[in-house]
Amino acid sequence: MRVLIAFDKFKGALGAAEACEVAAGVLRRARPGWQLDLAPLSDGGDGFCRILTRAASGVLHEARVSATVFPGAERAVPLGWVELERLPAAARARLKLPPSARRLALVELAAVNGLAQLPPAQRDVWRSSTRATGELVAIAAAAGADAVLLGVGGSATSDLGFGALAALGWRFEDRAGAPIDPPLPSLWPQIARIAGAARALPPLRIACDVQNPLLGARGAAAVYGPQKGLRPEDLPRFEAEAERLALLACAHAGRELELLQQPGAGAAGGIAFGLALGAGARLVAGFELVAEWLELGARLERADLVISGEGRFDATSLAGKGPGTLAREALLRGRRCAIFAGSVEPSLPPAPGLELLAISPAQLPLDAALRSTAEHLARALDAWLVGQTADE
Repeated sequence: MRVLIAFDKFKGALGAAEACEVAAGVLRRARPGWQLDLAPLSDGGDGFCRILTRAASGVLHEARVSATVFPGAERAVPLGWVELERLPAAARARLKLPPSARRLALVELAAVNGLAQLPPAQRDVWRSSTRATGELVAIAAAAGADAVLLGVGGSATSDLGFGALAALGWRFEDRAGAPIDPPLPSLWPQIARIAGAARALPPLRIACDVQNPLLGARGAAAVYGPQKGLRPEDLPRFEAEAERLALLACAHAGRELELLQQPGAGAAGGIAFGLALGAGARLVAGFELVAEWLELGARLERADLVISGEGRFDATSLAGKGPGTLAREALLRGRRCAIFAGSVEPSLPPAPGLELLAISPAQLPLDAALRSTAEHLARALDAWLVGQTADE
């Protein structure tokens, strides 16, 4: 039996690589004859840099940035370096980089501006900034990157990418010309003009599966603001200021307003909009890139069984997210697939060959479930294996 083990993260509890190792440990003990292929997944958020760098036999360096989620702190974060010639041809083609590009730097927004770093009570979009992400991009450029790939999943920010642009050379000023840096959303009413330009950068690519525009009912703040600490009663005020400054930024950059409605512009609180506007960034389909980078198609062809999962498996999982897309591709190839998730949306339609298993006891409080995710995953796998024959 050849088994592809490909978990995404269990947000706030277990990383993708850790989940794969937990599953592999259970299978090695219970089914020592099975052949295991471990492929941790990433949606561009936590683990993006490490997973893709290691998969391409790259190297990880530490970089120090001056902020985490809120300005004023400093921490060391990973910066990945990969030789483009080591990537599968399909992944290189998707990035659409100049033929002269050789060294690719991988930057992970979640490492410095991530939601998982903060307990819910500390999440505050008004005071969060993407400045550290801009600093990481600048560090990669200064270190000789021929191109930069930025993963933007799991952000705690919604500042339109203005913090990142401030780190790269844009200036945000009040009516008297005094600088506002970082340009936190709480300070947006003071911003009267934008000056300056981003420093010269190598080609910048943003791995992203989000299709939301910047503003409106499907925009960054309306859809993702609540999980980042934005109260419903504050949404109209936040949205109004975001629109005012987005228009100001478009005028400064000399760009058309259509960019506000571009699918994906609302990714990570609008950083996709800001970096496209001010740094020439281009979006690439996140899971497709990861699948090509990890050569998941070929690995699925070799597998008899796929075991995957994430923190919650629901309708959004089937609309482009890693485990859901992986399950769909497995079923199209006639492979069985078992999904182990912290929770599973009960209303999901059944699919022949697909098993959906919730690992957390239904009445267990969320904080307790998160603390015990590894144990619950191992127990659920053990229980599931009882119903499988050794050669299934």
